[in-house]
Amino acid sequence: MTAAVSFDDPGGDGDVPIVVLGDPAPEDIVALEDGLYGFNVAATGVDDGRYLSIFLKRKDGTIYAGLHGHSWAGVCEIKTLWVADSARGKGLGSRLLAAAEEEARLRGCHVIHLASFSFQAPAFYEKHGFQRLVQLEDFPRGHANVLLAKTLLPEA
Repeated sequence: MTAAVSFDDPGGDGDVPIVVLGDPAPEDIVALEDGLYGFNVAATGVDDGRYLSIFLKRKDGTIYAGLHGHSWAGVCEIKTLWVADSARGKGLGSRLLAAAEEEARLRGCHVIHLASFSFQAPAFYEKHGFQRLVQLEDFPRGHANVLLAKTLLPEA
C-alpha cells in the first residue's frame, strides 16, 4: 500500500516532493531512527542506545513469543511484547517481561515504560508493578491507549 504524493516545500529549496509510503523499506526506517538518535546524542552527550530483543522460537525458527524495544540514557522502552495464542497462559509474557527488566537493570536503566491498548494487557503490566501514567481515550475509537511505567530498583 504505497501512495506517492507531492507537496510544495515553501521553506526549502524549491518544489521538493514529499513521498508518503504505507510500506517503507526497513533500511529507510533505520536511517530515520539513526538520524534522530544522532540528534539526541548531540543534544545530550549520551551515546549508550541499544536495541533490546528477546525471542522464543520453534525448532523451525518461527517466533511464537517475543519482546522488542530499546534502552537509552537510563530508560528502557518496550515497543512490542507478543505471545502467540497457542502459547498464552503459560507464563511466557511474565518471563519475557522479567528478562527485559533484568537486562534493563544491567544496562543501568532506572525506569522502563511502554504503551498498551485497553483491549490488550494494561492489567497484566500493573500486576507486574507498572503504574498508569496517562490514558488516551478513544485511541482507537471505543478504546484507550494506556501509557505505563515502572521504576527499576537495583537488585538486592
